[in-house]
Amino acid sequence: MCSHRVMIQSTVRRAFIPGTRFRPLSFEVPKPLFPVAGVPMLQHHIEACAKVPNMKEILLIGFYQPNEELTRFLFNAQQEFKISIRYLQEYSALGTGGGIYHFRDQIVSGSPEAFFVLNADVSSAFPLTEMLSFQKEHGEPNSFVILGTTANRKQSMNYGCIVENEDTHEVLHYVEKPSTFVSDIINCGVYLFNPDIFQHIGSIFQKNQQDMLLFPYDGEEPTNGWHRAEAIRLEQDIFTALAGQGKLYVYKTLRFWSQIKSAGSAIYASRLYLNQYHKTHPERLASNKEGGPKISGNVYIHPTANIDPTAMLGPNVSIGTGVTIGAGVRVRESIILHGANLQDHCCVLNSIVGWDSTIGKWARVEGTPSDPNPNDPFAKIDSETLFRDGKLTPSITILGCNVSIPSEISRGPLFSRVLHRHLRLRLRPGAAQLQASPAQKKVESRVFHQQRFVRYTP
Repeated sequence: MCSHRVMIQSTVRRAFIPGTRFRPLSFEVPKPLFPVAGVPMLQHHIEACAKVPNMKEILLIGFYQPNEELTRFLFNAQQEFKISIRYLQEYSALGTGGGIYHFRDQIVSGSPEAFFVLNADVSSAFPLTEMLSFQKEHGEPNSFVILGTTANRKQSMNYGCIVENEDTHEVLHYVEKPSTFVSDIINCGVYLFNPDIFQHIGSIFQKNQQDMLLFPYDGEEPTNGWHRAEAIRLEQDIFTALAGQGKLYVYKTLRFWSQIKSAGSAIYASRLYLNQYHKTHPERLASNKEGGPKISGNVYIHPTANIDPTAMLGPNVSIGTGVTIGAGVRVRESIILHGANLQDHCCVLNSIVGWDSTIGKWARVEGTPSDPNPNDPFAKIDSETLFRDGKLTPSITILGCNVSIPSEISRGPLFSRVLHRHLRLRLRPGAAQLQASPAQKKVESRVFHQQRFVRYTP
C-alpha cells in the first residue's frame, strides 16, 4: 500500500496574500478562496486530491495570516472530504521550491512514497491518478513528473517550456518563459514528486548559502541573507538542472487547463468547471423548473439566492449566497457574489458583481469577453495588461464590494472598468461622478492610480 501526501502552493509563493492583478476582488478575500463555479478556488484542488487512492493529508502553504475565513474553509473542507488538511504559514515568500523545502519535515513525516505539488492559481481537471499511473509505466522508480499541455507557438513563451523525448516522455530541456520559441509543451504547475526531490533542492540551498557568504549584499541583515538562500524556484533552479538527466518526465493532458491570474480569467475558469460539473457534480447545475428562472446553458445557483421566475440566467453564470435577482433581469457570462442585489430589468454581461453591490432598475453592466481564440484549439487565455500599444485593452467589468449602480445607467464594454467598495455613481450632465467620503476618496484614488483604471463614461 503506497501512501501519498499532497501539498498545495501558489506559483510565486503568494497563494494567500492579496495579488495586485486580482484587485479589487483580492481586497475582500484571499485569491485562492475566491468562488469559481460556486465554490472557493482551492476546493477544486482539494476535491481532486481527495480522490487519489491512499491520500493521507493535504498541506496548504502560504504566508497569509490565518483568519476566521480561512479557518472556516479548512474546517468545512475537512468535514466534506474526510481528510486531514493543514495550513503551513511561511515567514516570507520562499519561492515555489523554497516553500516545500522549508516544510520538508512535515511533508515527509509518515514516510510517504510520493506527494503532489499544485499551484493554487490554475484551473484544471487535475489528472492526478493518471500522473501516478504514468510514473509507474514510463518513469524510473524515483523519477518526477510534470503535468504539461500544448499551447500555440506565440503563447508558449509566456510559460515554462518543455522539450521531451517523444518515445519516453523524458524532459530533455526546460526553459521558464523563454524569449524565443522553444517548445509548444508548457508547464501546467502540477507536479508529482517523491522525497528525493529534497536532495536536489538542498543542493541549491547550499549553493545559495555559499554565494551569500562570498557575495553578501552591502548592509544586509543576517536574517535577510538566510531568506535569500532559502528562496528557491522549482522552475528555474530545479527543473532546468534536472532536465536531460533521466529524472524528470512530462505527462501531457488533453483535458482543460487554464491559469487564473486576473479577475477576468476567473469567469473563463468558471465556465470550464461548470462544463465539468456535467460529469462530476450534475446536482450543482441549475435546470429549468416550473416557477423558477429561465436557465440557458450551465448555471450554478446557491440555494439561499432569491431569484424572480421571470429572470433569465446563463450561460456560464454563478450566483452566490444571499443574492437577490429581480423581475426581468438578464445575466450572462458573469459571477454574482454574496449579497448582491440585481434590481428589476437590469442586464449584466461579462462581469463580476461584488459582495453586497446593487445594480439599479434598467441599468446595464457589460464587459468585453477575454476568452482564448476559439479558432485555435491550443490557445490559452491571455493575462493582458491594462494598456497595450498605447490603447486601453478591453476587459470584463468588475464591481467590487458595496458598489451601487443607479437605475438606467449603462457601463459599456469599450473600456476596462473597475469600481471598488463603498462607491456610488450619481448621474450628472455629461459625466458620471464617484461619490465617497474623504477617507474613501483617498484610498480609492490610490487604488485607481496603481491600476490606472481611470476612465469612466456615462
